[in-house]
Amino acid sequence: MSRLIALICTALLALTACSGSAASGPKSLRMTVWTANEAHLKLLNDIATEYKASHPDVTEIKYDSIPADGYTTTLTTQIAGGNAPDLAWILEESAPDFVASGALAPIRSKVEKADELVPSATKLWEKDGELYAYPFSTSPFGLFVNTSLVKDVPETWTWDQAMAAAAASGKGLVLPDFKYQNWAVLSAIWRGWGANAWSEDGRSCGFSSKEMKDAMTFVHKAIFTDKAIPGPGTTVDFFAGDASMAVSQISRAGALKDAKFTWTLVPLPQGPKGDYAVIGQAGVGVLKRSKNADAAADFLGFLTNEANSAKLAQFFPPVRASLLNAETLAKSNPLIRPEQLQSVVIEGINKGVVKPSHQGQEELNQTIRAALDPLWKPDANVGQVLDGVCAKIKPLLERK
Repeated sequence: MSRLIALICTALLALTACSGSAASGPKSLRMTVWTANEAHLKLLNDIATEYKASHPDVTEIKYDSIPADGYTTTLTTQIAGGNAPDLAWILEESAPDFVASGALAPIRSKVEKADELVPSATKLWEKDGELYAYPFSTSPFGLFVNTSLVKDVPETWTWDQAMAAAAASGKGLVLPDFKYQNWAVLSAIWRGWGANAWSEDGRSCGFSSKEMKDAMTFVHKAIFTDKAIPGPGTTVDFFAGDASMAVSQISRAGALKDAKFTWTLVPLPQGPKGDYAVIGQAGVGVLKRSKNADAAADFLGFLTNEANSAKLAQFFPPVRASLLNAETLAKSNPLIRPEQLQSVVIEGINKGVVKPSHQGQEELNQTIRAALDPLWKPDANVGQVLDGVCAKIKPLLERK
């Protein structure tokens, strides 16, 4: 059993005195989120205000902003300490643990038109035909390009071409969420080589595969030889105009509203295996032991209904088939052209794979991060380092 599942299960046993959804009278709901973005919170609060107007028994809906770095640890600590939120955003990497732990309440019956949700997007959040969190943000990675620095951006290009352009610009390509710590972000590159962190059943390590070694050799060369990616310890902000390209998601486009440079958004470049897409995902679930679980589930249904999903699409791409068209998405994403929304977001959701996730992901993350540290040096032996990753995580993947 993973450390995260064990922690949640221990917390559930400690909360046997809780009455679940039996609370009556005025209700106050708390939902943990990892955003402190004012625009995000304003939209969420506007939806909460609308809900409260028609549900006078719910007197407060509070969004508890927890920093993304360490978010899951803080959330599970709250649960273990008897201070569980009523609702919580959950990262895709933690989905297998949360769904398996029994900490989340079933919500399919509360979701408006649940049958129109894209099946590939709900897969992580389901068990035995039931839905345990709503995938409120299913956002493919795309490539933002500073066209003041890179003049000719083809409709389709390869990673070799993109890295060459990044190096030639003198500014380079950044992965804002990577920072030589969040290794899973690199899947936005290595999937182009057909590489996987582990097998489909999660039992076998993929880091020592030829595909992964080829992909990571490419990344290492881009960092230390070609100087196309800023090296360790270097902070470069694409959205301030300091880089030529950034691998990121449309939720970051708002930072370009007052940009002093021109830019475009294109799909990820093709790798040796051709066209592909990688998705970052987050779900929102109801904690089963919340004393206001019924009210929390009802609010979740309202938060994610068709009308509010359309509003949230400005930052968090929806998984409702009725909203997955360029015309609808363009209404809430004025900075991004309809054809960009079609090629990056809609086609990305339909064909993409979600970033790596696995039961026990917290321990896997720490182990992989440490095992990859020797890779971020100019003279690293890429194959040897990746073989070492597999040696370290093999027992973690094989345990039940």
